[in-house]
Amino acid sequence: MGRGKLRIYLGAAPGVGKTYSMLSEAHRRVERGTDCVVAFVEHHDRPRTEVMLHGLDQVQRREIEYRSAVFTEMDVDAVLERKPAVALVDELAHTNVPGCRNAKRWQDVEELLDAGIDVVSTVNIQHLESLGDVVESITGVRQRETVPDEVVRRADQIELVDMSPQALRRRMAHGNIYKPDKLDAALSNYFRPGNLTALRELALLWVADRVDEYLQQYRGEHNIRTTWQARERIVVGLTGGPEGATLIRRAARLAEKGAGGEVLAVYITRSDGLTSASPKDLAVQRTLVENVGGTFHHVIGDDVPQSLLEFARGVNASQIILGSSRRKAWQYIFGPGVGATVARDSGPDLDVHIVTHEEVARGRRLPVARHARLSTARSVWGWVVGVAGPALLAALLTNIDADLGLANDMLLFLSLTVAAALVGGLLPALGSAALGSLLLNYYFTPPLHRLTISDPKNILAIAIFVSVAVSVASVVDLAARRTHQAARLRAESEILSFLAGSVLRGETTLDALLERVRETFAMESVALLERQSEVERWSCTGSVGPTPVTRPEDADVDMPVGGHMALALSGRVLPAEDRRVLAAFAAQAAVVLDRQRLRGEAEQAREHAEGDRIRTALLAAVSHDLRTPLATIKVSVTSLRSADVEWSDEDRAELLAGIEEGADRLDHLIGNLLDMSRLETGTVRPLIRAKDLDEIVPMALGGVPEDSVRLDIPEDLPLVAVDAGLLERAVANVVENAVKYSPQGEAVLVAVSAIADRVEVRVVDRGPGVPDEAKERIFAPFQRYGDSPRGAGVGLGLAVARGFVEAMGGTLAAEDTPGGGFTMVFTLRAAGDGPPVRPDLPATMTS
Repeated sequence: MGRGKLRIYLGAAPGVGKTYSMLSEAHRRVERGTDCVVAFVEHHDRPRTEVMLHGLDQVQRREIEYRSAVFTEMDVDAVLERKPAVALVDELAHTNVPGCRNAKRWQDVEELLDAGIDVVSTVNIQHLESLGDVVESITGVRQRETVPDEVVRRADQIELVDMSPQALRRRMAHGNIYKPDKLDAALSNYFRPGNLTALRELALLWVADRVDEYLQQYRGEHNIRTTWQARERIVVGLTGGPEGATLIRRAARLAEKGAGGEVLAVYITRSDGLTSASPKDLAVQRTLVENVGGTFHHVIGDDVPQSLLEFARGVNASQIILGSSRRKAWQYIFGPGVGATVARDSGPDLDVHIVTHEEVARGRRLPVARHARLSTARSVWGWVVGVAGPALLAALLTNIDADLGLANDMLLFLSLTVAAALVGGLLPALGSAALGSLLLNYYFTPPLHRLTISDPKNILAIAIFVSVAVSVASVVDLAARRTHQAARLRAESEILSFLAGSVLRGETTLDALLERVRETFAMESVALLERQSEVERWSCTGSVGPTPVTRPEDADVDMPVGGHMALALSGRVLPAEDRRVLAAFAAQAAVVLDRQRLRGEAEQAREHAEGDRIRTALLAAVSHDLRTPLATIKVSVTSLRSADVEWSDEDRAELLAGIEEGADRLDHLIGNLLDMSRLETGTVRPLIRAKDLDEIVPMALGGVPEDSVRLDIPEDLPLVAVDAGLLERAVANVVENAVKYSPQGEAVLVAVSAIADRVEVRVVDRGPGVPDEAKERIFAPFQRYGDSPRGAGVGLGLAVARGFVEAMGGTLAAEDTPGGGFTMVFTLRAAGDGPPVRPDLPATMTS
């Protein structure tokens, strides 16, 4: 009996229709004659889901008493005894009531699968164990019922049940998911459009990864080596040469032409590690790849064309981009080159693009061998063993009365040569071999004490001794150097990996990078110097350590970066092999400096553009909106002072009321203009204190009629960390705006609620609402939506409100009111939960 198959309907959010889809699948299987039963399905009093249960065979649930209450759970034993072909089990992440045979429902499902029963189940994306913290950060709700990812990944089929946030909220508003008494709370909290969009993205990404796993598994099981062009994956072969940037940009342009295109840059180095491109060039190209949205890969392989093709087929690539060869014409006698070989062996499944560039046929730089240097002490001891050792051995053998024979004498001298190679490297070993051959000839080869050899066999023996000594010394020295190189390269790779990763993720500032250089190379000080031209003086753009140098000539080590920048180190002189890693650090320092400057320039440009826009809008507001109440006041005053007309008391009162109304409007407009000016110039410093909203919100309603607002403030609310004056002004602006657009006789609702570590103030109206594309635009200064009259204001109320709220570490967002209308949501930090979110805003204005 084989294991049953598991099919899972994965929902992007509650209410998208997982259970309905599962029951629809059950009806289709029953119509085909499949023995399908309902082991456990919860319809949650949803009429359409409950109707789908009709006509399906249901297994009686098991009743369990727990803490004076009776709960129903799936009866696993009854399902096993019934042994259907397919069992429907809803809510895979459900936690069983204590007293059941298993703690979790997914464990019950495992038993059914082991018994050979196929299972169709459901689960929401927020219940996956690996996404628990992500979902909590999005929704503010911790999912207590979870299922291990591996359980879902092992499913034979996973079907995503998805729905747009707008459609799901409409379904909720129609009462298809929750009862009306729970509708407003659900729409205002968990089922916000932003939450639903984020959950939907999580579900799509998770399922996409699973689909990719299915594809890779299928290709592996069927030994498929050809490329399946499900989406464009473009592999760029890099050599570290100057043409790399051209290839990367060309690949990025090709990827943009196809939906979902990927760029994978790969650099292949030989396994011996003795040749490599410049770390500086590779670091720059890696940064470029990351900037265009691609990924960088480092592959080891002795056969470069074959390794490149294996990598491309391994990632299911569709195209390979290579640069035209930089070799000169005569160099082709050594082979066709990487590009021609890859194009020849790529087959019909891979397109190979050979891209021309400026370096074509200019010749390639010969790879530089990475020779590892032994320490001075080891070299000295190697010469001592290689020179003094043979001399002492010759003296010892000539003074003892023992004839060991020429062969044994040669072996003794050979052992000293090997020892010299182990201790001091190749040169001491060669010296030991030369001195040993002379001593063997002079003291132990007839005629003795002469440098001539009478027996030709001894000549051959001496020659073999020298050749063996040199060969053994070379092998031993090479092994020692390779060991030293491996250790050094491993350390270098760790440094470069850390460096590239931290900089590409934007985690390293210039000072932190320079401090890393100082620690890595044990220097006293490090400075990044720059000048605009060769005739100007050097200026220090960043430094760490005491007394950094101001000129590269004064440094112990200087590393040029381009034509007008240099990294200067003081403390000691570095060996040549360390300069390779230093070059990578210097290149990254230049990149970090450029990023900082570009970020600053972008911020300045944004501030200038915003300032220009504010000034233009301010002039328009002053020229029109402020003149309207001034004109009203002017006309009323002129009329009152006119001696030609005898005004009645009623007319005088009406004119005075017009003057007062115009003055109030001017005061309100000028107040908003001044507040916006303070926000734009960063002079708002909130005085944060723990306050009770029950004291602040009612004070903000003084400017609206009493019967136009309805308050809902619970008594058990926590205190909030706010500036009372700023919050009162912000709430007043929002409430006045809501009353202005509410229908006649419809009161605006101001409701306050506590959620996790935050408190929300919701201002709900039943007005015409605002479309989604304009919800952010209404918070911009001098913006008014719809057909509001020109005299109604300059469009600063909401901008000032959001600015004040954000200065206190909160947020102000806009949502649709269920059933029609518009809702403004203040999210404030509960008191005692740490510093405000935006403590960096300078200011002098307090309440």
